[in-house]
Amino acid sequence: MTFVILQVLVINLILPAVFIYSLWRGSFESKLEWLIQLLATTLLTVWVFLAGRWDWTGYYMRYAWLVFLAAAIYLSWRKTRSRPFRIAFDHKQKWSMGVCVVVLLVFGLYNVFVISSLTTQDDAIALSFPLKSGTYYVGQGGNHVQMNYHQAYSPQEYALDIVKINTLGLRAHGLYPKDLHQYEIYGDRLFSPCDGEVLETRGDLPDLTPPDTDPDQPEGNYVALTCDDEEAVIYICHMQQGSVAVAEGDVVREGQLLGTVGNSGNTSEPHLHIHAEKDGEGVPIRFGGRFLVRNNLMRK
Repeated sequence: MTFVILQVLVINLILPAVFIYSLWRGSFESKLEWLIQLLATTLLTVWVFLAGRWDWTGYYMRYAWLVFLAAAIYLSWRKTRSRPFRIAFDHKQKWSMGVCVVVLLVFGLYNVFVISSLTTQDDAIALSFPLKSGTYYVGQGGNHVQMNYHQAYSPQEYALDIVKINTLGLRAHGLYPKDLHQYEIYGDRLFSPCDGEVLETRGDLPDLTPPDTDPDQPEGNYVALTCDDEEAVIYICHMQQGSVAVAEGDVVREGQLLGTVGNSGNTSEPHLHIHAEKDGEGVPIRFGGRFLVRNNLMRK
């Protein structure tokens, strides 16, 4: 888990800081050098803004990088606007520009993947949002693995992992606390997203201490139900031990209590996992007409 924490810090903080600072403080002998650095920095910053996991370092902090980028562009242009467009570049300048071109191409491609993940042409199931007491953040969601690792697994395509954030935009008190009560979403009530029938439940597995997981029981405590007039099965997973409030065969109404958010099963921390599955393949979900992707918020 130390690697995950370092990865988040590098992507969210260190990478954009290095590139924006380099653009701001750089000494460019030509507009072409500046333009290549500008494009590389912009594409990297946009990717971090769209695809970073901002519930770890503060959701609203992502907007600060856009402000810093705009300031760096303005200040660096003031120093460069009198320079010629192109000069005879020395070896060091060519090397620096080559690195920036590679960054530009890589993060340009990454942004294409991110943009492609924001929508889907597949038919989606319309559900009501199952959480109702705060601001909820989509940590995994979308139509590409860049934004949603579930896309790599056919039965869980379009699955969503959802946490809750506080007024600072953080999902927990601390980067990765072991105390489950330090996570904002832990214990939040879960409600049926539709009228339907309960197909399966499990509720006796323990809530795990992060980073412990239970890959043998990946759903943890869960409710599986079908919605009226829909063939897909809706899975609501990782619920709190002893909290499941329905049983197999129960008929439920939209908004009826199902249980509470926990940390059971193959989960790294407390969150809601929800997905719809039909004939062994994942089906998109829309809440209030919205196809949710990473970094979307639902306020309830």
